Amino acid sequence: MQKHTIHRAKTHQFSRLATKLTYQQEDLTALLTAPFSLENLGLQMHRKQANYSIHNRQVLVRELKKQFSELPESSPVFASIQKLESQNTFTITTGHQLNIGSGPAYVIYKIIHCIRLTEELKKVYPTFDFVPVFWLATEDHDIDEVNHTTIFGKKISWNENQGGAVGKYNLHYWEEMKAEIAAFFQNYPDSEIHQLLQKYTGKNVADATQQFYHALFENEGVIVLEPNVPGLKTLFLETMQREAQIPFVEECVNTANQTIEQLGFSPQAFARPINLFRLSAGKRERLLEVNNPEVLKEMLENPDHFSPNVLLRPAFQETILPNLVYVGGGGEISYWFQQKGIFETIGLEFPLLSVRNSIQLVEASQLKKWEKLGFSWEDIFTPLQEIQRQYIQANSGEALNFTSLDFAVEKLQGVLHDHASLFDQNMEKYVDAESTKITKQLEAIKSKFIKQRKSQLDLAMKQLEDLKAKMLPNNALQERTESFFSFCKDGAIQSKIQLLKSVMDPFENDLIVLLLE
Repeated sequence: MQKHTIHRAKTHQFSRLATKLTYQQEDLTALLTAPFSLENLGLQMHRKQANYSIHNRQVLVRELKKQFSELPESSPVFASIQKLESQNTFTITTGHQLNIGSGPAYVIYKIIHCIRLTEELKKVYPTFDFVPVFWLATEDHDIDEVNHTTIFGKKISWNENQGGAVGKYNLHYWEEMKAEIAAFFQNYPDSEIHQLLQKYTGKNVADATQQFYHALFENEGVIVLEPNVPGLKTLFLETMQREAQIPFVEECVNTANQTIEQLGFSPQAFARPINLFRLSAGKRERLLEVNNPEVLKEMLENPDHFSPNVLLRPAFQETILPNLVYVGGGGEISYWFQQKGIFETIGLEFPLLSVRNSIQLVEASQLKKWEKLGFSWEDIFTPLQEIQRQYIQANSGEALNFTSLDFAVEKLQGVLHDHASLFDQNMEKYVDAESTKITKQLEAIKSKFIKQRKSQLDLAMKQLEDLKAKMLPNNALQERTESFFSFCKDGAIQSKIQLLKSVMDPFENDLIVLLLE
């Protein structure tokens, strides 16, 4: 295996804002506590330690012990929970919706990024402890975003729509979905993936997902957190009551959005008058009435019946966790850009933000075919039409060598311009306009030549198109569509996680490209 890196801007795969977030957070300080750096992490530890109460830490540990009550003391996750009892322990957090299977590969990458960051921080600050946390967005209701996964290019779907928070869905037809995944690995009946799928079960989707990721990352001490429980929601009760009585989120977000627009970007989301939902069986309904006595009474008695929306959820997370850094993709981090005013209003420390590692895996067989066609791994990110154009010109000899033709036209245009100058300015303008037409006609003729040659090289064109589609499905990084399982062809999982750990660097900004053997 060979590891390479490439600047994200050269890949044409990341937005302008995502690239700025990755490389130049210092230009965005109006929306941040501080840019992500090792030095600022040390300062963040002192700020969070002063801001995070002993009471919240005690409640967190108590609730985690409930969620993982059957863990043996030998489990690394048990050790992680024990560490959290100390005021010198902090979390590094990422989160995601409840995608079936492992979802797109970047979900796994985010978690490994958190693991690697905790390891690097321990080296620099040995008297402190750092625990990776995977936050399950169990209250999310958008089933269409999470009810499928893609393995080896085939889409696997779980076609259930029971309404309300996805985490509360029961597991109708769950075994059928698991069987579809298992079928890809039927030639490896004793492999790890079958053992993992056996653990992918529970009383509902939230429980099954927690069991699934716990089985994947228990050895790394990752705490897979289900936040929608009464004990943890109680810690956020005061903020929810405030938003329900005297809404404040919308004004904070609108102010942030103005700053974002002044910086030349577009806001990721817009706030509502009240940024809370009420959860009930099969329903997730927005709160519409301010200071409703019945709502406030229910909120006090059952805080887990209420859910913050996407713009208030980060404050919930940072209230209950002693967190230093949130790790996410560029689009995901963009939501956090709108949060700082909310945190300041409720007196909560805003975390540092780290853009996760992005990884492109290139199969040896694909790379061999790609290189045989005359291209390098860097060319994977060049648009297909440009790649095809380069191939045609490189394999057409003099047929598509337009040097002499361009020279002849340029010479003709010069002669015409010189002759027109013997007349008046109107004649010069006329001749210049006609020269422009000649240039356009020449480009059209060149395109015809290229098109004709392209049809003659149809097999190579198809090979280039097929290879690009496999390496960049739908012209996007494979991590955004393909499941992590697609890279575990023999059903072995932990060895692949360790391989990814060995190449990931939480302080690497460039895209990581792995040429597999």
